[in-house]
Amino acid sequence: MQSLVCILSYLTAVKAGSHSLMVFATYIAGQTQFPEFTLVLMLDDVEVMYYDSVSLKAVHRSQSNSSDDNGAGSIFSDIYDIMKDRTFYLKDHQNCTDGLHVYQKRVGCELLDNDQPGLFLSWDAFNGQNTEEFTFDVVKRTMQINLPWMRIKGMAQMEWLHVKFLYEHVYHPVCMKTLRAFLEKEKNTVMRKLKPKVRLFRKPLTDSQGLQISCLATGFYPRHINLTLFRDGQPVDDDQITGGEILPNGDGTYQMRKSLVISEEELHDTYYKCTANYLNLDNKLDIAFDEDLEKSDFGSSALSIIISVLVLMCAAVLIITALIKWRKRRAAGPGSSSSHQSGYSSTSTSEQETT
Repeated sequence: MQSLVCILSYLTAVKAGSHSLMVFATYIAGQTQFPEFTLVLMLDDVEVMYYDSVSLKAVHRSQSNSSDDNGAGSIFSDIYDIMKDRTFYLKDHQNCTDGLHVYQKRVGCELLDNDQPGLFLSWDAFNGQNTEEFTFDVVKRTMQINLPWMRIKGMAQMEWLHVKFLYEHVYHPVCMKTLRAFLEKEKNTVMRKLKPKVRLFRKPLTDSQGLQISCLATGFYPRHINLTLFRDGQPVDDDQITGGEILPNGDGTYQMRKSLVISEEELHDTYYKCTANYLNLDNKLDIAFDEDLEKSDFGSSALSIIISVLVLMCAAVLIITALIKWRKRRAAGPGSSSSHQSGYSSTSTSEQETT
């Protein structure tokens, strides 16, 4: 669960228009139902590769990317060995028992929206506490470190210079090269731009006399969007709003919902609207809604659906009734048909005679 929170929080933090390639790895020491070691490689919010700790191989999610995985498998195996060694060292350093212990790592690089290399980032945590936060700026050639691993181990100055050299001339260039390669292969996925469908609707609350006004934006990609509820032209304070999280849809797009609870009187006396600014379109999408909530009410849509279903049911009953009558007439046989025809002719003849 902590790994998932870490992934989602980082993906939210990536700037619009930029791209990232990140490894998210977890090592677990102790008896558990989960694998000892898990690792996924994410291009933005798309999983492009994972490490199979059983076969000790890197596996591509896309068949088109299934080549050249030997190098990735070796790197992932090295990460596994490093995390395992650090876990046992930290257990001893912190006088931990033989219970369950979790070591997590996030490491990768960014490509800015101007196609320039961004930061190289590394983050480590042991049992939920940070053990290393590392940022390398290739442009400024500077490094920022908080609670570093080398401080725990007492790394000497020469070792420190060696680490800096590796990050500047090995790790960062390799990461950027890999990021650009995956970006080229997955550009139809990570570079697609889908506008959101935005809707303002109301829903009565069963446990009170109030109403819930909700603004929903869904079906957009990438995940960067601003959604704002307005009351009489002024933005509603965040402490009055529920929701606001970006959540995934099943088709790879995203949705965001913001809701506000109001009274029945406020609905008639106050003007509400919803505005969506979509950040990754060339021309920003700005959709504003009037207070005509009845037209946007999900309840109205539900009523339309119910009416449509009733109409279809009536049509089905009529069709079935007609089919039953047709089958009965067919089962009655030719004789019955002749008698009907004879009676009709006789009646017609008598009518003619009378005339």
